[in-house]
Amino acid sequence: MARYYHTDYDATQKSFPWQENGDKKASAEKLDGSYLLKTDRQDLTDEEIWKTYILLTRVEAAFRAMKSPLMERPIFHHLQHRAQTHIFLCVLAYHLLVAIEKRFLDRDIHTSWWTLRQQLGTHQVITVVLPTADGRILRIRKATTAEPVHKEIYATLSIPLQVMKPVRSWQEVPGIVTE
Repeated sequence: MARYYHTDYDATQKSFPWQENGDKKASAEKLDGSYLLKTDRQDLTDEEIWKTYILLTRVEAAFRAMKSPLMERPIFHHLQHRAQTHIFLCVLAYHLLVAIEKRFLDRDIHTSWWTLRQQLGTHQVITVVLPTADGRILRIRKATTAEPVHKEIYATLSIPLQVMKPVRSWQEVPGIVTE
């Protein structure tokens, strides 16, 4: 929207005037719905090329969705074994996400990994930091309470509601003597 419209808020008039950028919008509409794929594969039909391309985009999206939580960023491709690692993790992430989507489809729930990830994004793991009177610090790391949407997802995937047990750790503060 921001590319095709200029908007502003007029606080004195309490209005929201806008103006369409017709040139940019018309230019974009000419390209809307067009795709050009180039390949050197002569043995594939147009439909096979398109399906391969869509599969590739799903694999890459799966890898993007998984590599941040797995702390696998960045992967540099200057060495052969690093490129192989990247490909392996892409395929592994893709299989994991397809298995999750299939589990939902088997239960006649039509959803995508992106939707599930958005819904699960509100179920957090938090760390509570509590300083004590004797100068030490108690840290408690635990998951928040699952909401009904989280419970449904976990039930479908056969994941226990308690996704992690609380972890407690003590930290001594340097320079403070405890008795």
